[in-house]
Amino acid sequence: MSITVEEKARVIKDFGTKEGDTGSPEVQIAILTSRISTLTEHFKTHKKDNHSRRGLLKLVAQRRKLLDYLKGKEEARYQDVIKRLGIRR
Repeated sequence: MSITVEEKARVIKDFGTKEGDTGSPEVQIAILTSRISTLTEHFKTHKKDNHSRRGLLKLVAQRRKLLDYLKGKEEARYQDVIKRLGIRR
């Protein structure tokens, strides 16, 4: 249910500000979004997996906090991230 190493490396490369950037909010939000979409696909076949559903809710909350932080810090970066990831709000 987690994302692959290749997928994570691609996300880091696409959203990182420099080589090996894993700490910036953009990268963290992109990784969380990838994990959320993977879990969402999992729930289409495993509707009663409530243990993993709790983890999904925690991931969504963590992403929301990072998005709020980024919006407060720099609005342009926030708008760019939600546009690139296709997150609506």
